[in-house]
Amino acid sequence: MAGLLSTQYSSALSKLNLLRNNPALSVLTSTQRKYSSKDGAGIEYLHKSVVPTMHYQKSLPRLPVPKLEDTIRRYLAAQRPLLNDEQYSNTEKVTQDFQSGAGKQLHEELVALDKNNKHTSYISAPWFDMYLSARESVVLNFNPFMSFNPDPKPEYNDQLVRATNMVCSAVRFMKTLRAGLLEPEVFHLNPAKSDTDSFKRLIRWVPPSISWFGAYMVNAYPLDMSQYFRLFNSTRIPKYKRDELLTDDKGHHLLVIRRGNLYVFDVLDRDGNLIKPAEVHAHLKYILTDPTEAPSFPLGVLTSENRDTWAGLRQKLLDTGNGEALHLVDTALFCLCLDEEVMRDHIHISHNMLHGDGCNRWYDKSFSIILAKDGQAAINFEHSWGDGVAVLRFQNEVFKDTTEKPLVGPGSQPASVDSSSAVRRLGFKLDEELKAGITKAKENFHAAVSKLTIDAMEFKKGGKEQLKKKKLSPDAIAQLAFQMGFLRQYGQTVATYESCSTAAFKHGRTETIRPASIHTKRCAKAFVQQPGQHTVEQLQGLLSECSKYHGQLTKEAAMGQGFDRHLFAMRYLANLKGMALPSLYQDPAYAAINHNILSTSTLTSPAVSLGGFAPVVPDGFGVGYGVHDEWIGCNVSSYPARNVHEFLKCVHKSLEDIFTVLEGKPIH
Repeated sequence: MAGLLSTQYSSALSKLNLLRNNPALSVLTSTQRKYSSKDGAGIEYLHKSVVPTMHYQKSLPRLPVPKLEDTIRRYLAAQRPLLNDEQYSNTEKVTQDFQSGAGKQLHEELVALDKNNKHTSYISAPWFDMYLSARESVVLNFNPFMSFNPDPKPEYNDQLVRATNMVCSAVRFMKTLRAGLLEPEVFHLNPAKSDTDSFKRLIRWVPPSISWFGAYMVNAYPLDMSQYFRLFNSTRIPKYKRDELLTDDKGHHLLVIRRGNLYVFDVLDRDGNLIKPAEVHAHLKYILTDPTEAPSFPLGVLTSENRDTWAGLRQKLLDTGNGEALHLVDTALFCLCLDEEVMRDHIHISHNMLHGDGCNRWYDKSFSIILAKDGQAAINFEHSWGDGVAVLRFQNEVFKDTTEKPLVGPGSQPASVDSSSAVRRLGFKLDEELKAGITKAKENFHAAVSKLTIDAMEFKKGGKEQLKKKKLSPDAIAQLAFQMGFLRQYGQTVATYESCSTAAFKHGRTETIRPASIHTKRCAKAFVQQPGQHTVEQLQGLLSECSKYHGQLTKEAAMGQGFDRHLFAMRYLANLKGMALPSLYQDPAYAAINHNILSTSTLTSPAVSLGGFAPVVPDGFGVGYGVHDEWIGCNVSSYPARNVHEFLKCVHKSLEDIFTVLEGKPIH
């Protein structure tokens, strides 16, 4: 196996991750691969894949535990631009002590543990634990959003029409997945060879225990799909100290929220088949025209609370006789939020889809499709169960299906059915303590979201095409622009996080790319603080150096060869064993590099208009960005400690300077 994971594989994976390295959103988009949709899939399925969905899962390579000396070397390289000489010398000493002492022991134990758990990856359990043990609200701290592009046919963006089509496509996706007919997620480096009917007909007969190797032979890389089953009928249940994930695939119903009222109706019939689209249409129309006022005590806002607080209130709800209603919420296929507002602009969309008003959401569901009054749509998802790999594939498929094969249109008539008996509005018994809890949750929610500012920027003077012609990595240049922008605004280099999917491995999650390096620091300084002191050729050379180094970091992270997850897993093991925390983890420099002031995440997809998330620290920026063929876009959030408008101006100026230099002109 190790022999097969050759340089060729690593370079393939680095290309894969340059296309999509992102915390929540890292998955191939349908611009890079085509999903075969055979005719005859009928209304039940999106398509019928020749290769079974989970065909490659068994034979996926395992996520490697990096060598300890490599982790230490990479850690020190990432620390160098963040520390002065004295701090660095101290961190170097602490790190070397760790390598020969506690770290050596922890690493050996981690490797032994990994060998005994070949069914999974060394990061899977600690990562679940980290998310589920976090006590902060999932709103802003964890749940991201990805908004859909509008339907190219304007009349199909009507809220009712689009909601009906999205629900039907979502159910078709679920049915296709569960029947094992969804195309496996595969990264094709040579699609002419591997993304063909003849190859698929051949590979389906290769046993699942070795099928990965068959794909590898034609330069195709299957990705982990272990998270997909959590998409539907799933929710995060608040529990004291550590939450739990619940999946119950027996539920046939959809959860719909409008004006803070919760409704359920069956979208699957007794045999598990999708009900008639005209019936979905009728039931959603019934909900959209229901005159029931917004409740004074909307239950959904409780899902935005501190997890321990919410766990206590949920127990109270159960004790008060609301068990059956809560069970319906928890086991619903997914959540559809029908909002009353019309979106003014991109900024309004970002705020609405990231957090909204707190009352028309159930943030604990694995994902929610949100539809504004004007048909603007997005997905907001809970992050503990997965990294968005499954969510983006789902979003791509739903967008493709609703736009290419909509099941209802502007002229469609809803079915003549009795929606009043099919649709049930959930009622909850609330005592004074619960009412007080809801009121408090509303206050906490509004206090938190009122501090958030979001702004966006589009750089129109160049993009991926131009950068590739100059043999530069588009992702490296975008990241460099953030380093330059921050230096211009605040005069310093700070801890920066870019996530990279490790889905090429069994139960892989993410690894961190550390974009702030001695190379970006040197280059940013030259562009921002000493533009007149360097020739255009020298500046071009610095850009090339940054691009090469970022490419190397990306390749390493894609291969599971970063340092962050390895150090995290060893720290987790030390805590588990109850041993004294090694000094490396008590070093202020360790705390500082994990206080990610620039948290960044990239995404381009034909289905997605923009994605966003809040900063991960109070004095940070949450940077969602996409490098498109001819332009570069950023959607950035901040709290009062930082000025996001100014930051985007500085990033724009940095991109202008970079593209000026690439044209062979000097900067001023």
